[in-house]
Amino acid sequence: MSTTMMGMATRVPFVCAATAPNQCHKYCELPPSLPLPVSSSSLRLRAHSLSSSSSLGFFSLAKKRNEEGVNRVTREFRVVAMAESAKSTVLVTGAGGRTGQIVYKKLKERPNQYVARGLVRTEESKQNIGAADDVFVGDIRDVGSIVPAIESIDALIILTSAVPLIKPGFDPTTGQRPEFYFEDGAYPEQVDWIGQKNQIDAAKDAGVKHIVLVGSMGGTDLNNPLNSLGNGNILVWKRKAEQYLADSGIPYTIIRAGGLQDKDGGLRELLVGKDDELLKTETRTISRADVAEVCIQALNYEEAKFKAFDLSSKPEGAGSPTKDFKALFSQISTRF
Repeated sequence: MSTTMMGMATRVPFVCAATAPNQCHKYCELPPSLPLPVSSSSLRLRAHSLSSSSSLGFFSLAKKRNEEGVNRVTREFRVVAMAESAKSTVLVTGAGGRTGQIVYKKLKERPNQYVARGLVRTEESKQNIGAADDVFVGDIRDVGSIVPAIESIDALIILTSAVPLIKPGFDPTTGQRPEFYFEDGAYPEQVDWIGQKNQIDAAKDAGVKHIVLVGSMGGTDLNNPLNSLGNGNILVWKRKAEQYLADSGIPYTIIRAGGLQDKDGGLRELLVGKDDELLKTETRTISRADVAEVCIQALNYEEAKFKAFDLSSKPEGAGSPTKDFKALFSQISTRF
C-alpha cells in the first residue's frame, strides 16, 4: 500500500509600498525611532530586509506545519494498521451445522474484532449459510482439502461431528425406540477422530495460536447411551481427539457441552464443571447460542487457554445471566 502526501501550499505576504513613513506593510513595521527623513533607497533596503525575514519565518512555519501533517497522517495510518492487525482471523469448521452456523454468524456480526471464515462439507451447505467468499468447502477426512481454509488464520473453532441417522421405517406411533446408523465413511472414528486430528495437524502446521474444540459431556462413562448409537462409540472417539489436542502443544479450550437446545442465548446463568459431575444434577442442558458465545469469548481471555470443562446452564429465570466470561473461565482449573 502506498500513501501519497500532498505538500501544503505556503502563502507569503506581499510587500507593498509604504503607506506611511514608518510602515511598509502590516507584517513589516519600521521602528518609530528611525530618523526622518528616510531616503527611498534606505526605506526599500530596510523593507526588503524585514520582509525577507518575515517571508523566511512563514516558510519555516509552513515547513513545520507540513511536517506536522505528515506525522499526523503517519500516526493515523499506524492506528488503522494496528486496528487491522488486531483483528483475529477465525475459522469455524462445521459451519453448516446448527451450532456452527450460530458461531459463524456471531463472528460476522463483530467485524471490528474478527475476520470470519467457515468450512462446510458441501456446496449445498455453503449456499445455506449465504455462499460468501469466506466459506470454504472441504472434507475434514482429507487434510489436503482443508489446508486452504486454515492458511493464515489465528484461531480455529472445531464444531464438526459425526451425526447418527434414524434407520428408515421407524414409526413413532408404535412407542418403540428408534434405531440409528452412520453413513459409510461418516462413522465417529472417521469424523470425530481422524477428521479432528487432521484439523489439529493442519492448524499446527499453519501456526494457529488457539483451538477451541466443542465436544460433549458423558465421555467418562463407556456405557453412556450415546456410545451405543449406531455402535459408533462416538464419545470414545471424541475423547481421543480431545486428548490429542491437549497433547499437541497448541493453546486450546475444550468445551464439553451438555444437551443442546435450540433456544435464545444470553438469558441464563452458565455453569462449568469437570468429569461429568453436571450430569448428576438437574442442570444438564444448554442452548446452542450460549455454547456459541462461550466459543467466541474463549478467544479473548488467557484464563480460557489450556482448559477443558463441562458446560451447562441453569433454567431461564434461575440465577443471573452470565456476562463476566473472564470470571467464568477463572473458575476452571482442569487441563483435561
